[in-house]
Amino acid sequence: MTFEWKGVFPALTTKFTIDDQLDLSMFEKNLRAQLDAGVDGIVLGGSLGEASVLTTEEKEILVKFAVEKCDGVPVVLNIAEGSTKEALKQIKYAKEWGAKGLMLLPPMRYKSDHRETITYFKTLAASTDLPIMLYNNPVDYKIEITLDMFDELQECKNIQAVKESTRDVINVTRMINRFGKRFKILCGVDPLAMEELCLGADGWVAGLVCAFPKETVAIYRLVKAGKLDEATKIYRWFMPLLELDIHPKLVQYIKLAEAQAGLGTETVRPPRLILANEERKNILKIIDDGIASRPVLPDYLNTL
Repeated sequence: MTFEWKGVFPALTTKFTIDDQLDLSMFEKNLRAQLDAGVDGIVLGGSLGEASVLTTEEKEILVKFAVEKCDGVPVVLNIAEGSTKEALKQIKYAKEWGAKGLMLLPPMRYKSDHRETITYFKTLAASTDLPIMLYNNPVDYKIEITLDMFDELQECKNIQAVKESTRDVINVTRMINRFGKRFKILCGVDPLAMEELCLGADGWVAGLVCAFPKETVAIYRLVKAGKLDEATKIYRWFMPLLELDIHPKLVQYIKLAEAQAGLGTETVRPPRLILANEERKNILKIIDDGIASRPVLPDYLNTL
C-alpha cells in the first residue's frame, strides 16, 4: 500500500455549517477544485483542519467521504494525540476507513525528550504498514525531530517522508547531505516553498492551496520543470497570501481566503472565532488585492 511522497498535498480545512456540523457539500466543492488543479494527495485532520476539535466520528466521515471522491488520489490522515494508546487507535481506524498514508506529529501536550520521541514514533510505525510522513514543526509544537532522531528512525521502513516546517531552509540540504534520498522532503511552510523546492524538496504540504489550488500546483510543476522565471512570477504575486500561513490564526485567515475565492466559508469551530473589526479588514484587503491581481497561468499541467 504505497505511493510517492511528492507533489502538492493540500492540508485541507474542515468545513462547518453555521450550526456546527460538518459541511460536506462545501468540503466536496473544495476537494473537487483541488483534484481538478492537479494535486497529488490530500491531508485531513491537520492543524489547518482544526484537528484538536474534531471527534473520531467526524474524522471517520471525512476520511471515508474523501476516499470515495478522490478516485485513487491518496488520502493522508494526520495523527496528533496526547497518548501513545490513543494514537495507536487512530492509526488502526485510519486504515479501516481507507486512508493510504499517515502524517504523525510528536506527542501533544507533553514535551517528550529524544528517547521518548523516538520510542513514540517507532511504536506507531511498527503498528501499521501504512506509509508515514513525520511532521517536523518545532516552532508550533515545541519538539524538534532532529537529524540524529531521523538517523535512528531509518530502521522503520514505512517512515518515508518529512513535512519540513522548521522554517530553516538549510534543513533541506542537511537532510539530503546526511540521508540522500532515504526520506522524501515536503515543505510545510508556504512562504518558503519555492526556496525549498529549488533546494531539492520533493513536494509541498500547502495551506493557501485551499483557496488557490491552481496557482499552488503551477508553482510546483514549473519549478520541477526548470521553468523558474515563470514560477517566480507567480510566487512573488502569491507571497502576501502565502504569509497568512505562518500566523496563529492561519485557520481563520485561510478560511476567509477560501470564502473570498468561492471555495469555502469563514465558519470555524469554537473556541476559534471568525475574524472581526480591524483585523478582518486588514486580512480581507490582502486577500482581495491578491484575487484582483491574479496572474494568468501557463499550461502548467503539461510541464512535467
